[in-house]
Amino acid sequence: MIAPLFDPENARDRLLAGAARLFHRKGYATATVREIGAEVGILSGSLFHHVRSKEDILFQVMDRVITAMLGDLEQALDQADTPHARLRALIQIELAYLHGPAADATAVLFHDWRALSEDRRAVLLAGRDAYFARWHQVLTDARAKGLIHADPMVARQLLHGALAWTSYWFRPGGTLDLAGLTDQTLALIAPPTGISGAPVS
Repeated sequence: MIAPLFDPENARDRLLAGAARLFHRKGYATATVREIGAEVGILSGSLFHHVRSKEDILFQVMDRVITAMLGDLEQALDQADTPHARLRALIQIELAYLHGPAADATAVLFHDWRALSEDRRAVLLAGRDAYFARWHQVLTDARAKGLIHADPMVARQLLHGALAWTSYWFRPGGTLDLAGLTDQTLALIAPPTGISGAPVS
């Protein structure tokens, strides 16, 4: 389980968490500074004691997600002792962010990326590239070990897109939990094998 992105005891973090909820619910473009203030229970003018602008809020939310995702992925990969376990870690971390305590902020990252100015997008793209570099490394290793057969770049694009799409249909608390969804996804790209190496039926 990943840790919450925002500390409820910290005023800036409460602001960022509330803004993430509002941006996810309404979309960044339509959410107003006044509505952000109402979401967190402060006057809109008081927001600017903590941030410079609405775009600054969006950037800080996204930067928090990317930094935390990369850190949690690195930790999960360090603890995974086989190529199969590292594949599972890729899926597990992404789903944990999409559907866990960071779900609002992660959705904002995925859907409101282009609302940032070009220079701020460049900062976040560097973090995203580092995150995807770890994906590429794991998938390349898995292909070398015969666990997957697709080109690592194609596998990453398809898998990342499929996981992101779960935000539209998967609901935690149903008959399928996150661990089950992780296992089902892993079975699609790297089916379990028997001793002979043939897929288990």
